[in-house]
Amino acid sequence: MSRKYFGTDGIRGTVGLAPITPDFVLRLGHAVGRVLLQDQSRATVLIGKDTRISGYMLESALEAGFSSAGVDVLLSGPLPTPGVAYLTRALRLDLGVVISASHNPYPDNGIKFFSARGEKLPDEWEERVEAALAEAPQWVDSARLGKARRLDDAQGRYVEFCKSTFGNELSLKGLKVVVDAAHGAAYQVAPLVFHELGADVMTIGCNPDGLNINERCGATAPQALVEAVKAHGADYGIALDGDADRLQLVDRDGRLYNGDELLYVMVSDRLSSGQGVPGAVGTLMTNMAVELALQRRGVSFVRAKVGDRYVLEELVARGWQLGGEGSGHLLALDKHTTGDGIISALQVLQAVIRSGRSLAQLLEGVTLFPQTLVNVRLQPGQDWKSNTRLAGEQEAVLAELGARGRVLIRPSGTEPLLRVMVEAEDAALAQRCANRLADAVRAG
Repeated sequence: MSRKYFGTDGIRGTVGLAPITPDFVLRLGHAVGRVLLQDQSRATVLIGKDTRISGYMLESALEAGFSSAGVDVLLSGPLPTPGVAYLTRALRLDLGVVISASHNPYPDNGIKFFSARGEKLPDEWEERVEAALAEAPQWVDSARLGKARRLDDAQGRYVEFCKSTFGNELSLKGLKVVVDAAHGAAYQVAPLVFHELGADVMTIGCNPDGLNINERCGATAPQALVEAVKAHGADYGIALDGDADRLQLVDRDGRLYNGDELLYVMVSDRLSSGQGVPGAVGTLMTNMAVELALQRRGVSFVRAKVGDRYVLEELVARGWQLGGEGSGHLLALDKHTTGDGIISALQVLQAVIRSGRSLAQLLEGVTLFPQTLVNVRLQPGQDWKSNTRLAGEQEAVLAELGARGRVLIRPSGTEPLLRVMVEAEDAALAQRCANRLADAVRAG
């Protein structure tokens, strides 16, 4: 069954345009409630949200939809996506719901769901919801309506959980950090976590007004954090995105570290502390330098499709714990069931403190390969897969790169573009090879 509403991470779009409208979201809550009650007589869900102004409207619509199906609702208010996943599991609830469009600007919003175990739900569950959406609503009578209440101290419970993932014998005392919450869901909890673990904390991006989420700040725009770290003479800067499930990190020199590098640091820390790490999962876009560095440490490396959902699926299938992508979605499944920017930052700072070395020193010998990405516009009906010139050129490029480079050619999922990426130790070589491949696409 092809899904009409669900994408790779829930349902997302521009507020006021289908499907992100209050009438549809009410229907969605009702449909999800009916699916829950197919398997049990009562159910309770937790609804959390980020700081977008539209969150109030969508929260009310969801609450009404669940209530109309006979499902009870707990409301946490603003809370990071991974916080909702944690509390759903910790409180033995039936479903966690997050109202957020993650790193998107404020006019967008979305709805995503977590199972009772705090995990993202499978395609089969989403298909059941879409089937229920296609049916007429079945409103319950007044005696069976769901009840709603606010969850006391949701943020405090999540703060304590984050702190519990940091080594009991360790402290952040002596570290000065800048926290940038992107004016998003972690604007209150993130500074508290690092402060209560002993750090001297300064903040930017922690004053949401409903319209400024992800605006020139946070993990998708880290230059503001780079400047703040330098201005305050801080040791590190921590940038989260709007729902706080991704991380970018900055050191005192203003150097920015992406998710690929931070994944290596997390693996390295486990190895140095005597823990076995059989393998790690990245994506098709993970920098080859990290793959080679992990292999030198005896750690297998597997690439999943782009998207933290696919990284998670690969980790679960292999029974591994650590994975992530360059955008900063990092997974440590022995700490949490989903990606968590705050917990990922704590894992990296833990590595720094345990080793007594800076982040730059921990990454000595791991120099990211230059990547050249060329977007080639495809003509209507153009079949790039049968382009013999491209196939021949790709074979020649791979031979030239050998084991010290790679090629990735994939279509855009949203535009008529073919993305041609070449990675090599030499930037000029990567550029030259990418252009050769792009010319072959255009000629075809």
